[in-house]
Amino acid sequence: MKNNKRDLLVLFRHEMMTQKAIQKEIGSLNELLHHVESIENFVVAHELIDINRYKVFNNSFEIKKNIRSRKNHAFVFLNNKN
Repeated sequence: MKNNKRDLLVLFRHEMMTQKAIQKEIGSLNELLHHVESIENFVVAHELIDINRYKVFNNSFEIKKNIRSRKNHAFVFLNNKN
């Protein structure tokens, strides 16, 4: 697993947690976020709407291709399905 540096604000209900327990909790959160933020999960939760061609793309190849391209095309939108 990549060890990405990120800022997390974690609020605990318990006043007396040991440093080891806090590190375990933060490690679990990082692992969870790494799974949730993967490109496969991103592609499942989004669709690509191309107004120019009057099409909606749900396949992962088209969405990944559009995300990775450096060009911003007019009237092509990334829509969250949620």
